[in-house]
Amino acid sequence: MVPLDSQPIKIGEDAFGRCITLANLVLPQGSNAMENSFDGCALLKDRFGEGGPGTIVTGLISRFDDFPVHKMCYYHFSTTAQELRQCIENQEEVEESLVDKFGMTAFHVLFSNAEPRGELLQVLLNKFPYLLGWKDANGKLAMEYLVTNWTPENKILLEMALQSWMLSRLTSWGATSWTEAMKSKVQAILAEDDKKRRKIVFFEACAIMKQYENVEATSILEMALWKGHLKRGWSNDGAKRQALDRGECRCVCGSNVVIPSVVMFLGIATTRS
Repeated sequence: MVPLDSQPIKIGEDAFGRCITLANLVLPQGSNAMENSFDGCALLKDRFGEGGPGTIVTGLISRFDDFPVHKMCYYHFSTTAQELRQCIENQEEVEESLVDKFGMTAFHVLFSNAEPRGELLQVLLNKFPYLLGWKDANGKLAMEYLVTNWTPENKILLEMALQSWMLSRLTSWGATSWTEAMKSKVQAILAEDDKKRRKIVFFEACAIMKQYENVEATSILEMALWKGHLKRGWSNDGAKRQALDRGECRCVCGSNVVIPSVVMFLGIATTRS
């Protein structure tokens, strides 16, 4: 991370030549670069165009101009929790500034730092917990940066993130068995000292969570179809028009036509435990 009050930087030859996925970088005003400073930086060239190093430098100087929450997370050492909270509240069009041109959320930016701070993470979790499931332009979830950059402090932050994104959601669904199964996965991630194995267990947990999400979404859709058909037995003023059997409504509400296609599209197993 380049400090907020840094002097202009002159980027040398081939300085980022092998940084194919470089994205989380801000340059101070007045910075410049050599002709081949960004050779091989495919992601930067894709986002800022092929206009040469000057175009990329200009893009990196204004990297977070339209993303104040991201900017505060980037300069996390000089940001207080209250300042971040106020920044989020002041955003009139928050939805438009949740994801930047690199597909990064504020979580991605915060977790990309060497020592992200827990109090800032808690502010983001209180407001945007659903964004933890978003992948950036490099195809990474924000939590992957914590899984890779493993420190005792980051272990605590990962536990906070997993609790919010996985366990709290499963609990709110009333899915007791799913919650207990996921708790075991989360503990396995946090207890794993081997980096490669930890990433494997993390991705396994993400795949299981995705499956749970698909099943839950399909169940909600089936219930909506069922309730929609059930309402046909009532008149507009709420008076009962005809007797409808609840079980029959579920069978003839159209879910037998809609749900199999949805299940196939989402890749959900046709038999449930």
